[in-house]
Amino acid sequence: MTRTATRDTEAGPDHERPSRSARRREALDVLAFARQLSELPGARLDKLQLPDDVRDEIADVQRTPSHIAHKRQLAHLAKLMRAHDEEAFASARAALANDRGKNARETAALHRAEALREDLLGDNADAALTAFITAHPGIDHQHLRALIRQARREREANKPPRAQRELFRSLRDFDAD
Repeated sequence: MTRTATRDTEAGPDHERPSRSARRREALDVLAFARQLSELPGARLDKLQLPDDVRDEIADVQRTPSHIAHKRQLAHLAKLMRAHDEEAFASARAALANDRGKNARETAALHRAEALREDLLGDNADAALTAFITAHPGIDHQHLRALIRQARREREANKPPRAQRELFRSLRDFDAD
């Protein structure tokens, strides 16, 4: 009998256990999650529902300065986390995923405000301003026009972009409302 045939008869044809590659992927996922947890500040960690031994190990990882020792502590943390049920970390994973989504939305809003500022200071500024005022009727358009004029003068005179920053803040704050 060949070695493969022996394995099939011992394990049985219906026996399904994860392959070595699948177990390795799961271990790497836990390691990445452990790294994310170890990079969080203490106040954020306190809000997450984590087992006490994992919380203590995260503190040890955060205190370890040496690169190799830090890597070793991180691997130990991941091993400890694999010993726990996945449900013990479900709420922490959900909270981190929610934070990532929130950060992505905030970043997208900042990019929109920045692009709008550049449109308002660019060649087609009148069309962009008209479209913005039409879309947002509650904005103080006189103040907005004054900021745009000041920002253009600053750009032409190569002065520090104080009015551009103020225009950006106004657009960002109005977008947040």
